[in-house]
Amino acid sequence: MTNVIHTPYRAALGSRTRFLGLRLKFVLLFSLILVVTCSALSWYFIETRRQAMTTNLEELGTILLTNTVRNEHFRIAGIVFEDHTTLSQFMRSLMAIDHVAYVVVTGSDGHILDQQSKRVRNFSSRSDHTSPSSIYPEDHLSESLLQTPLITPLITKLVLSSEQKLVPYDESSDWLLSFFLRQETFFDFAMPVLREFSPTRSQLPHAVELDQASRLSAPPHTGPVVGVVRIGMTDAQARQALLVIVRNASFLTIVIIGAGILGAHILTSRITIPLRSLVSATRQLAEGTPTTQFLSPSGNDEVGQLTHAFNGMMQSLHDRNQAITTNLDTIRQQVRQLTAIHQASTAIASTSVMDMDQLIKTILQLLADNLGFSKMAVILYHAETNCCSVAKVFGASSAIAEAARQVTIPVHAGSITADLLFHRKSFLIHDIETMAPRFFPPLLDLLRRSGTKSIVVVPLQSQAKILGFLAAGRDTSQCTEEDLHILLTIAGHVAAAIDNASAYADLAELTQHLEARIEQRTEELSRANIQLREHDRRRSKFLSVVSHELRTPLTSIRSFAENMLDGVTGPLTELQRTYLIRVQHNIARLSRIIAQLLDWSRLDSKLIELRVEKVCLHQIAALAADSLQMVASEKNVSLVVVPVESLPPVQGDRDKLEQIFVNLLSNAIKFTPPGGQVSIEASVPSPGIVQICVIDTGCGIEAAHLQNIFEEFSKVPSAMPASQGAQLGLWISKTFVTMHHGRIWVDSQPEVGSRFYVTLPACTSEDSPEHSPHESMPSEYLSNAESSS
Repeated sequence: MTNVIHTPYRAALGSRTRFLGLRLKFVLLFSLILVVTCSALSWYFIETRRQAMTTNLEELGTILLTNTVRNEHFRIAGIVFEDHTTLSQFMRSLMAIDHVAYVVVTGSDGHILDQQSKRVRNFSSRSDHTSPSSIYPEDHLSESLLQTPLITPLITKLVLSSEQKLVPYDESSDWLLSFFLRQETFFDFAMPVLREFSPTRSQLPHAVELDQASRLSAPPHTGPVVGVVRIGMTDAQARQALLVIVRNASFLTIVIIGAGILGAHILTSRITIPLRSLVSATRQLAEGTPTTQFLSPSGNDEVGQLTHAFNGMMQSLHDRNQAITTNLDTIRQQVRQLTAIHQASTAIASTSVMDMDQLIKTILQLLADNLGFSKMAVILYHAETNCCSVAKVFGASSAIAEAARQVTIPVHAGSITADLLFHRKSFLIHDIETMAPRFFPPLLDLLRRSGTKSIVVVPLQSQAKILGFLAAGRDTSQCTEEDLHILLTIAGHVAAAIDNASAYADLAELTQHLEARIEQRTEELSRANIQLREHDRRRSKFLSVVSHELRTPLTSIRSFAENMLDGVTGPLTELQRTYLIRVQHNIARLSRIIAQLLDWSRLDSKLIELRVEKVCLHQIAALAADSLQMVASEKNVSLVVVPVESLPPVQGDRDKLEQIFVNLLSNAIKFTPPGGQVSIEASVPSPGIVQICVIDTGCGIEAAHLQNIFEEFSKVPSAMPASQGAQLGLWISKTFVTMHHGRIWVDSQPEVGSRFYVTLPACTSEDSPEHSPHESMPSEYLSNAESSS
């Protein structure tokens, strides 16, 4: 293994001469950084100075031109009156400035009033007798400014072309040409002279007189511009000053770079020499050559600290080799302990959770066998009594184990048990006699009798709940920190297994109790259901018997009342006739209520038979209306059946359908005041659907009560309470409509009237009845169909 490790390292060391040394690399890198930094700083300084000079030149030209143009004396005397004396004074004062190269003054008509220039053309190729001429810019800019009343100078950069003319400077190529290689640049400042400039008029003492004179004798010119002044500034002097700065900055940069390179070389030498010694010692160490000679630090800097660290590393390697050899036995022992923990956890996971006693016994036996404890015990905590009991003891005699199970350990402040349960503390007790005052006396006595000298105790916690604690002891040797750590590791698994077993036991007990209670409740509900069915049967039978028994006396009373009204018993007074009419009305009302109750009783308790056949719904509605014509006439209510040309037939029971329309028409007549109208309309709203609508002009129904009117015994308030019966007619009608697979609903407005709609599915000649004649349907089906509609 040593050869495999060292061979690549030797190859790397053998090739070290093929690369540049650290000192040369450092010097080159530092020199490059120093050159780039100093050059950049020098260039930045020079560029900043150049820009500052250019800015100062532009500011100077702007100030000169602005003051000249805004001077009232120059504007009026020099430009307006074209006084050459005044112009000469201003021209001399401007040309006296070093940076001014030329001055051109142009009149309002474009002719040049005066001009002077410090630059002349040199014609070397021509004959000597040709006199040099001054250089001025072109006049097209002055002509354009005569038409533009600017109040700020217009700055233009100009250069001298090869033809000795001032032409505009091309700034697009400025970055390609060094500032010191470019030719002289002229900054042309041009600004028109305005006819009037009110801000400065009051500042001059003769402004008013000059202005009046200009108005009287000035040439007629209507434009706002009376002339143009152009001043050319040169950057020649700024260029010479900048060359001096460049020369000084370059010299200083070279000196700094040279000094920096020399210092880098000296500093690198002081670093690399000790490093070479470290490399040599490291090579020996890597090759496995034993050495005890330590290097001498060259100082207290980083290299010296590195030398100290290397010496410490050599000492640490020596000590570590000895420590590794010493700790191999300890590692082997810990591996055995971890293997024991794994085996115990596997046994816990494979043990059945249904038997807690067997579970605890298996856990204690595995831990004692694998970890070398002489005795072990599991103590469980009972929160309801605030005490603990010994669940299982392993390793002790049967007498001591039985005595331990009889001990109830109270939990009080200051005891070891309280710290274990309430504060989640674990204990490593090397000698139980040192902690004797904190032990429960009977438990301490059992420990002494069993010969236990040292114990370790850890709490059993599962899901933030303390279940008890796990204790392990040794008779001859003392428990160690490793024993405590191992028990703390395994305690969570033990607590989870105990908690699962306890929960399973509680669940099994709860299941047994629940099954017994469910059987009891089921038997009670069965008896109650039988009683309710018997009560319901008796109620229906009683209602049917009472209704039938009431019909006989009601028929007799109706006959007697009609005979008395017909005069069989003799003449009647008006008061007697009124009372008899009221009796007859209430007898009819009571008869209707009894009939509805009988229908309700049959629907609620018996099988309803439907005699299904093809019928015409409009014809049945007309028959129902004919049977109620006399009732409507007595109340002075118009009952109208709107004719219809054709209507498809429906499958239904003729009697039940007629009863539906009798109920709807009877309600409409009852709740329609005298003089009102009840009508029946038939239609086909969609293919396969036949609709009958019963319309009245009665009192109507409130919108809040519309959803309750089809319920049995519904208490819907009405504007005509004397006309209300048992309130079963609409429920019976809806039940019959539902049996025919139809639908019934209502639209109503108070004091306007109501519209009851009945729709049934139409059938064709090929359709067969859905139900055979005399088909019966239970009442449970009716309630389900009613709720679905």
